[in-house]
Amino acid sequence: MTMLLSLLPPSSVLTTAAASSSTSQQPAPPQAVRLPAAKPLATTLTAVAAAGLLVLSPALAAPSSADPEFRVYYGTAASAANYGGYGGNASKKDAAEYVYEVPEGWKERLVSKVEKGTNGTDSEFFNPRKRSEREYLTFLAGFRALAPVSAVLDNLALSDVGLQDQIASADNVLSTERTEGSGQLYYDYEIAGAGAHSLISVTCARNKLYAHFVTAPNPEWGRDEAVLRRLHQSFKTVDLAGPPPVGAAS
Repeated sequence: MTMLLSLLPPSSVLTTAAASSSTSQQPAPPQAVRLPAAKPLATTLTAVAAAGLLVLSPALAAPSSADPEFRVYYGTAASAANYGGYGGNASKKDAAEYVYEVPEGWKERLVSKVEKGTNGTDSEFFNPRKRSEREYLTFLAGFRALAPVSAVLDNLALSDVGLQDQIASADNVLSTERTEGSGQLYYDYEIAGAGAHSLISVTCARNKLYAHFVTAPNPEWGRDEAVLRRLHQSFKTVDLAGPPPVGAAS
């Protein structure tokens, strides 16, 4: 953790940013499926049989537009000294400091105490079909407020070589600010890199800085954009003064 604190100077990150709000990006709308026009009723057994084969053919079936199942992950952001997360999250719900959604079927990568202590990674999930399509959260203790929106992204990149490369090759980097109902300030970033696409959400609470990442190679981004945007938008910190986190995977 000493290494990360040196990479993110408190004098920069502790600067209070003026809160402003903006509309979060909405998931891409579902695409309509155009079905072929109905044919006249066939008058011979041969035509009826052929029509039956066409109806039953999987190649002509409309693609399923059903969303995948999701579950809620409860993160505790425990220090390396108190870290005991070796799979599962049922016991973390009452002590959760943040939550986010995870698609059913994604696998959890267990984070070691050494990794937690050196780069602040608290949790990570990945798509087993493509491990580089993943969702993870890092945190740092000792930060009371967010620095200006551009400074925060630069500081995050200092300790993440992959993020540095993605920013350097990006065709576009978007940044927005938003506030939740409780007044919690979030910075949202979207980075369209040459080889990958990332969505990042950053906030401060409980004297900690939380950074939630959703990233995927460009082919997977093109296929799963709606799901990945949902994951990004699902990240929230838990309000100490509010009710305990709720939400069960549907």
